Amino acid sequence: MRAHEVIVVALAVLVACGTDEGPTPPTGAGPTTGDRAADAGALGADAGADGSTTLPNEPPAPPPACPAGNTGPGVPPNGSVPGALTFPFPTLRNVTVEWALAGDANTNGVVEVRFKKQSETSWRKGLPLRRIPAGSVEGFTWLSRHSGSLFDLEPETTYDVEAFLLDPDGGCEVRTGAVTTRGEPRPMAGAPVKAVTPATLASVFSGAQPGDILELAAGTYPAFSFAKDGSAGKPIVIRAAGDVTIGGELSLIGRKFVHIVGLKINGRVRLNQTTEVAVLKNVVTTTGDGIVAGLRSENLVIADNVVQGATAWSEGALGVSGSNVGEGILVTGPGHVIEHNKVRGFRDGLSLLEDGEAVDQFSIDFIENDVELAADDGIEADFCFHNCRVLRNRFRNVFMAMSSQPGLGGPTYFIRNVATNVVLSAFKLQRGSIGDVLLHNTVVKGGDAFGIYTTDPFSRQLTRNNLMLGGPGGTYNGYSNGSGKVMALEAASNGDYDYDGFGSTTGKFEGRVGAITFTSLADMKAKTTEKHGVAVALDVFAAAVTVPATPSPSRRRKTCDSRRLAQPSTSA
Repeated sequence: MRAHEVIVVALAVLVACGTDEGPTPPTGAGPTTGDRAADAGALGADAGADGSTTLPNEPPAPPPACPAGNTGPGVPPNGSVPGALTFPFPTLRNVTVEWALAGDANTNGVVEVRFKKQSETSWRKGLPLRRIPAGSVEGFTWLSRHSGSLFDLEPETTYDVEAFLLDPDGGCEVRTGAVTTRGEPRPMAGAPVKAVTPATLASVFSGAQPGDILELAAGTYPAFSFAKDGSAGKPIVIRAAGDVTIGGELSLIGRKFVHIVGLKINGRVRLNQTTEVAVLKNVVTTTGDGIVAGLRSENLVIADNVVQGATAWSEGALGVSGSNVGEGILVTGPGHVIEHNKVRGFRDGLSLLEDGEAVDQFSIDFIENDVELAADDGIEADFCFHNCRVLRNRFRNVFMAMSSQPGLGGPTYFIRNVATNVVLSAFKLQRGSIGDVLLHNTVVKGGDAFGIYTTDPFSRQLTRNNLMLGGPGGTYNGYSNGSGKVMALEAASNGDYDYDGFGSTTGKFEGRVGAITFTSLADMKAKTTEKHGVAVALDVFAAAVTVPATPSPSRRRKTCDSRRLAQPSTSA
């Protein structure tokens, strides 16, 4: 399959129900045959929608074998000496794979991955692990290793994983392990249901036991702080039976195994230092932050919520110093799943913590969220340690769409996201970001199509099969989004960009990558790593799409909502 065919096939799937303000991300549990073919054709050993690169009707991935004369560990400095193979903090549908490493100073060792359900016999091929050299940025350091993810697995399922290390300078080993994905949040089978009214809330809450369902009758309740824990398999579930409004902050600080389901909450939801807490199907309306875990927490599930903030879409609100307020959903710590939420009207829609407040930010999923009216970042995946997975989200009316400022060696994955009416940058890879992976994303915006405006070199990025369309630019609240170049990456260093599609409604095809400038498609292909890049125009979409002339007024969509892959059970 030629590069042009690859991109068109992938995009036809992405934008089957686009509107005047931009395309809609793909929905549903599985890929089409054409979508998977596009994945493999564009990326070689890259993942389909289920984390596998095995195509339909293709023979199972064969077992790896070390070449003669290269078995066992190599000899440093250039030979590879593998350490422990680990799977830290599996989530509901994704698994982090880390293989510690010594040696390989020239970083040419590779690790291929196969996986299968433990109950099956046929292996499938996953994404190769990314080679992560030891490094440091912004006060954080990390060790040399291979690292990556398996995507879109099944919840509560045990998988066998096989990693094959091969270093041409010496070092070859096949290592296997097993990992089990987490289950969807659900009440205990046969859980007792305890009725709650505004008058009995305090007494029923104080007597709650692991496994209880505390069912709130319709009515208005005061702000509360819950002080009981459930246990594994026996969560305490606080859920609505009718129209339930909480008239202020809901605090679960320090809690374990508690679920909050179906409430209207007029205030912040605080999840600091929590473990195995789920916040599901709530409507949160706030003048500050929305749902926040501001201190290290583990294995949170925040899904199917509507989170509404107070930040308005105006030029004066734009940017880090703009008149904006609040984080829509914010977490720190490992193992979180933030999926299928609608977040609107915040400084940042989805966030990790930054600088010294960032703690163990790895194995975190942001999946199929719908974010709009974010006056700074749609998602602030800053200070991701590794294996943060930003998958199939939609960003609309945002100053920056996706931020990795910085990534701490990577991989930080941005896959199949859709961004439209982005004021400044679709991808903010700043503060020396390292190791970002951009696959199959779609961007339609004014100004430069792919612009990153920083003097701090960003490095070791990988891009494949992204579509980025820009147009005439402007200056908004003091920020210029460029003149409509297809690439404006002056601080790019040591990145691997290829098989991407670019366009500009200015009619020009100009750009810069590091010190290299180009003035045509042929010039780009000759001078940069985009050897298989293509030029595209708005007619590549399956439905009419326009480049916004100005960011305001906000662009509104019609009725193309994304749907979740699986609903968590909330019944006993």
